[in-house]
Amino acid sequence: MLKDAKCQKIRGSKMTKIHTSLRRDIFYLFFTVLFVTCLSAKDYSIKGTVKDSKGNKIAKTAVLLLDSDGNEKQREDTKGRFGKGSFKFKKVLPGEYRLEVDAGRIGKGSTPVVITDDDISDIEIILKKQTRSAAPNELVMHEDTQDESREETTVLSSVQPTSDEDYILNELSFEIKKMTAEIKHLNTELNDLKSLSKMWINPIAIYSKEIILKNGSTVFGKIIYQDEKTLKVETLIGYLIINRGDVVRVVDNIVMEEQQEYVPEQIRDSYTPPPMPKLAEPRYVSSSPEARKAGKKYSANCVLMGNISEKKDRQGNVIFTGQIKNIGGRRADFVKVDFVFRRNWSGETKTLTTFIVGIYHTFESGITTDATLLPGAVGTFELYVPHSFGSFIGYSYVIDWMEYE
Repeated sequence: MLKDAKCQKIRGSKMTKIHTSLRRDIFYLFFTVLFVTCLSAKDYSIKGTVKDSKGNKIAKTAVLLLDSDGNEKQREDTKGRFGKGSFKFKKVLPGEYRLEVDAGRIGKGSTPVVITDDDISDIEIILKKQTRSAAPNELVMHEDTQDESREETTVLSSVQPTSDEDYILNELSFEIKKMTAEIKHLNTELNDLKSLSKMWINPIAIYSKEIILKNGSTVFGKIIYQDEKTLKVETLIGYLIINRGDVVRVVDNIVMEEQQEYVPEQIRDSYTPPPMPKLAEPRYVSSSPEARKAGKKYSANCVLMGNISEKKDRQGNVIFTGQIKNIGGRRADFVKVDFVFRRNWSGETKTLTTFIVGIYHTFESGITTDATLLPGAVGTFELYVPHSFGSFIGYSYVIDWMEYE
């Protein structure tokens, strides 16, 4: 038993020594392989120059050495005064690399480099200017900026004014409304004054309705109200109540106003109207110099004198007669009366025209007319409406004329 125990003890000590020796040998072998590998892995250098598109060397510009995965291994700046534009990377292991340069406004450049078993010393990196195109990220940033500006505008617009600002705005609004009301009032008064001036020059310009009564009288006014029995008429002397049974006919006197020639605003200041035809000097009824001066100052104004007479002959034809007076200060030529007849209640109308019989006047062009009225003169007219014209329920008339120098 003792021998067996001694044998086992001796055997265990021998195994321990063997394991220790084996570990030592493996450790020495590992370091030997590592040392040999380090000696065999030689490093190299990369030299080159950075130039722009014109061939000028670029100094003090960063050059990056990137591996095949795009990771930065080294970074060097090109030299300045001495060896301008040159760079050098040391202790570069064999492999595939890429040199990249970004010189800003001067341009960008890159070139691939492969190191196997020798140094590289003849590399030239040419920088090229690139046209700037908006990248997707920049577009997204631009859209985000617009969204932020919209949100800021919305926030600013949603800001409510303070109490002082409300008070000032209310005061300004009140003043604007007050001034608007005053302007409307002044416009109303101005229109009233214009109406009064027209009324004294020609009352028919205000009260165009001519109401012919059975007793032969005529009322010029404005019909304010009417029903089946009465008419309420506004006149120069006040309001009149007229029985509808006493009314023979209501005539609408349409006064023609002179229409001004339209001139575009762009040439309104420099525009000169064409000259009127130079005709013979008219002869006036009055021989006084004052009348001649008045004729040059005021224009012609032809109005109806009295009523328009209406009668029928034996054949059933209707004849309208009346008198026209020139109450203006100038000669009126080619004076005519346009009758507008209403045929039925549906609004169908028809127009007939007649010229007055005045005095004869010959123009310098040789044209002679008898439809001329001097200031203060009276002319007659007659309109023949044949039986074939048919019946009508009413009519209105317009007095028209021309004026020449």
